[in-house]
Amino acid sequence: MLRRRVRPLGVLSDVLFYGMLILVAVIMAMPFYWMLVTSLKPNADIFRDPIQWWPQTVTFEHYVKAFTTVPFGRYFYNSFVMATLGVLANLFLGSLAGYAFARLRFPGREALFRMKLASLLVPGIITLIPSFIILRTFPLAGGNDLLGRGGYGLLNSYWAVVLPGAAGAFAVFFMRQFFRTLPDDLVDAARVDGASEFLIFWRIYLPLCRPALATLGIFTFQAGWNLFLWPLIVFNDPNMATVQMGLQSFSFNHNTDYGPLMAASVVVSLPVLLVFVFAQRYFTQSIAFTGTK
Repeated sequence: MLRRRVRPLGVLSDVLFYGMLILVAVIMAMPFYWMLVTSLKPNADIFRDPIQWWPQTVTFEHYVKAFTTVPFGRYFYNSFVMATLGVLANLFLGSLAGYAFARLRFPGREALFRMKLASLLVPGIITLIPSFIILRTFPLAGGNDLLGRGGYGLLNSYWAVVLPGAAGAFAVFFMRQFFRTLPDDLVDAARVDGASEFLIFWRIYLPLCRPALATLGIFTFQAGWNLFLWPLIVFNDPNMATVQMGLQSFSFNHNTDYGPLMAASVVVSLPVLLVFVFAQRYFTQSIAFTGTK
């Protein structure tokens, strides 16, 4: 029986490779670990020298203070509603547009897609004022007349955050690329049977895109959950504040209450982590499926 010879260089390369991966993982997880540990320390131990990597006294007073200082329950509701509406809008409208650009033939298709793709190169800070004016003068909303005058439009509403990114350029590009990996025989057979384009999209192609939809949903939910600047501009009602705006409440007069801030940050991070944990199977399927063509 021939024994398999183990190559020392191969073993050494594997050790270096996995060692590097472990080092990178530790570096990436260190900020979250420090945030969690700081949230469990008493105030006297947060800035103690030398640094304590594990709290000598565990306390949950910062979590209690975080939820009693500001109404985080309301902030969580606002952020969850806006992030969920943004996910649903991007999944549906992004899929529709991606299917049209990938499977339909119409004049100017490539030019329109390039224009949509070029919008990714425009910094978001440039579109803040035009977007604000459009929402402020939206007709027949928020007390506005047909010409968009007399009221405040869509400001101070969930739609002020959802509508500007309802069909993002990244969602359209991502879904278009995924639709292009699917076989053409499906749509040809459905058209021969007399199915409409929307029926082909809804009943045949969209179910095959579940890995891509899950991946896009993760990215969209994370982006919507972490929004800070845009809600700060379009909301002046405290009841419409988001969790990211709520974290700002722990910094005032150039002073920061680090204990409650770290405790609130831990809680705010949990929804994104849970979404990724439950959807990671589809996320890896999307990467594997995209790379097989």
